[in-house]
Amino acid sequence: MTDSLTELPATDGHVHVQLLNGGSMLAEYHKLHKGDPAEKFRMYNWAFFIRHAEYGRKIIWDLGMSSLKIPDDYPPVISNGMWNEAQVEGPHETIAAQIERRNGVTSAEIDTVLMSHAHFDHCRPVSETFPNATVYFGPGTLEHCAPGHFAKPSSMWDGRFFDPEKATENWKTLEGPWEHFGPFENAMDLFGDGSFWIIQAPGHMPGNLGACARLATGDWIVLGSDCCHSRALFVGTKEFASFQLPDGETFSLHKDLLAAKDTLDRMRIMERRYKAHVALAHDTAWMEKEDDPVLLSLLDDDFRRDMRMALKHQAPF
Repeated sequence: MTDSLTELPATDGHVHVQLLNGGSMLAEYHKLHKGDPAEKFRMYNWAFFIRHAEYGRKIIWDLGMSSLKIPDDYPPVISNGMWNEAQVEGPHETIAAQIERRNGVTSAEIDTVLMSHAHFDHCRPVSETFPNATVYFGPGTLEHCAPGHFAKPSSMWDGRFFDPEKATENWKTLEGPWEHFGPFENAMDLFGDGSFWIIQAPGHMPGNLGACARLATGDWIVLGSDCCHSRALFVGTKEFASFQLPDGETFSLHKDLLAAKDTLDRMRIMERRYKAHVALAHDTAWMEKEDDPVLLSLLDDDFRRDMRMALKHQAPF
């Protein structure tokens, strides 16, 4: 990465960020890490509630997986296939209920849902649960996912978003303006006060996004989403895996590995140079070690206790 770096913007703006339980599913180590055995483990999934008190904005970053026992929230190829194969467990308390219990914010008060990307463990329709919210995707998502499962039943992409004629969801593509932010070439200052930046984060799939949030303490949080799937990948002790599908095709969890590696390099700069605290969508390492008080501040006591119990028997990455 050769781009020149800029200092992070000087600002007093800040947001409140809270980590939400988005459920879990079975994954396999060899699909994440090059050279790892084909062993299964339970991979957890995080979403986030972001609140800008001064502007009265209430936002969700990703939605995790549905709490419905019959996952009508998904295209059939997901609900009849991946949902069962991955033994998905939605959170015992819905995303909406978590937000209301911990913040007193009702689902009707959520104004925006930001989807880091369109995979089923992050994205599902919101109109019934969050009736006043507008959903936003990163540039390139529509072109990659349209028309979705209405027109093509085998598609994993949801036609309620992406079908040109039958879409039911209120959503838009983020249009910027995009500017330089630290190591990132394309970042959007969502509130205009430097407190929350949406980052174009190429590699995982077209339209993939990350975010950088400034807390009231002055600390920066990076929402890394699926830029990588473990702390081991982030620090470089493991490498991205490629693996064979049953039909013999070689596959990776990242659509463009070179772009994914570049994005990861930029996120490492956020941690190493700018002392940001990185929260990946599926990483539990900092919860297990309890070694990052800034990230731990995103959890309430009940959540921390529940995760201690859940992770007690979790094999480490």
